[in-house]
Amino acid sequence: MKTADLMDDFQDQLQSCEIQFRNFGGRRAFWGPCRTVQCHGDNVLLRKTIEEPAQGHVLVVDGNGSLFCALMGDMIAALGMKNNWSGVVINGAVRDTRDLGKMDFGIKALGSNPRKSQKKGRGKIDVPVNFGKITIAPGNWIYCDEDGVVVAEKELPVNLAL
Repeated sequence: MKTADLMDDFQDQLQSCEIQFRNFGGRRAFWGPCRTVQCHGDNVLLRKTIEEPAQGHVLVVDGNGSLFCALMGDMIAALGMKNNWSGVVINGAVRDTRDLGKMDFGIKALGSNPRKSQKKGRGKIDVPVNFGKITIAPGNWIYCDEDGVVVAEKELPVNLAL
């Protein structure tokens, strides 16, 4: 099922993100319960979270829409794959885009920048984040494909053969 079909069938239960994210990972459709990280120009908490084992979760990162520096590159994406994350949605930038595109990992972000982020550990983990005129809370279900990002409070009763 595609996100457009989900919106058709479950519109009253879904939020649709208005941000036009770009796909950077090799996996174009991904979904799962989410965890959140709120950070700006600092990826320490993102890395700390993605180092934890997941069961197909999606990490939602609010980088405040900044393209000043990358919050994730190929090494952190490889950790996400190793730890069974389904993918990440980053309201910010990534880097190593050629390598990211070869990975079987879902990655949506605003753009790219080769600049590294700071390493001070600033931000918050597992707090509600707001961007694209939606609010995403830890534990919400997020569904992503080429058409966009939609969020439900809980898992939808659908066959997810996207």
